[in-house]
Amino acid sequence: MNTFGQALRVTTFGESHGAGIGCVIDGFPAGIVIDEHLLQKEMLRRKPGKTSYATPRKEDDQVEILSGVFEGVSTGTPIALFIPNTNTKSKDYTAFKDIFRPGHADFTYYSKYGIRDYRGGGRSSARESAARVASGAFAKMLLKPFGIMCESGILHIGDCEGRTLDFTYAKSSEIFALDKEKEPIQKRIILEAKKRGDSVGGCAIVRAYGNKDVLRGLGEPLYYKLDSAIGAMMMGLNGVKALEIGDGIESSKRYGSQNNDPIDPNGFVSNYCGGMLGGISTGEEIVVKVYFKPTPSIFLPQSTIDISKQPKELALKGRHDPCIAVRGSVVCESMLALILADMLLLRSKDNLYHLQAVFKAYE
Repeated sequence: MNTFGQALRVTTFGESHGAGIGCVIDGFPAGIVIDEHLLQKEMLRRKPGKTSYATPRKEDDQVEILSGVFEGVSTGTPIALFIPNTNTKSKDYTAFKDIFRPGHADFTYYSKYGIRDYRGGGRSSARESAARVASGAFAKMLLKPFGIMCESGILHIGDCEGRTLDFTYAKSSEIFALDKEKEPIQKRIILEAKKRGDSVGGCAIVRAYGNKDVLRGLGEPLYYKLDSAIGAMMMGLNGVKALEIGDGIESSKRYGSQNNDPIDPNGFVSNYCGGMLGGISTGEEIVVKVYFKPTPSIFLPQSTIDISKQPKELALKGRHDPCIAVRGSVVCESMLALILADMLLLRSKDNLYHLQAVFKAYE
């Protein structure tokens, strides 16, 4: 499936070494001012080839808006976006076009379809996430008038975990580090892994906050809960192997008396639940930790097989991120914005009062 969302549906298309990557956003309301500066700013954050901590593949990532926008405003019709691939080097993959790369989706794609695009992984490449960031920028434009903001940053690289969560600092960090004191160590871990021809994993924190009245009540129980949608969408991102909402793992070690969030007339006293109860948002800050595996594309010898099941030793070439968590954190932020925008639109039909509010203007 290449479509996600219910009221706000996004379908992505394209391959790593094809003509480009793109998406169609359906269900986006009319009348929203489209901020193209924000769009390109979001793409710049994810853009490859900017630092030594990311793949050297340089792509312009200029988004072409093909439809759904007229005179700077959304029209309510499908919004089509296209991002050309301008710097592919497919010849880097020719030597192992029949060899399965360990840790990649090569083996499973071939097992399922009987064919695979060996050029950078084709559809399974993280290059597809450019379309998620582009559509996520539109989701942020939708959330902004309602006072909802999304942010992200890197909590840990390898075993070096930050203690301070400074989302403002993360915006200026080359690796989106949340802890200024730990950033030099985290950078060193990435560069040392890169120098060895290896890679390293990491964890990103994504949060949403703002107008509590709007941020309360989002989620569609029982089968499209906010937390289950977040889990599905984040786990659908390349390289993500685990997810934690609120205190998640730590909560499994506590008693209920320690883990329940007390409520007083002013709201929740704590937020161990990460802003969600019963699959519905509480109005408190939504907090999600997303765990990325090390980039499977490494330059060390690896044992594998080819499509004839013959043993092979793989000597990989190409351009790859030494730590996919870094740019992946930006994609996670975009995905959270898309999920919340979808839930916001679904919320508009929850009860009679909401419907009456919509049609009151026509009385």
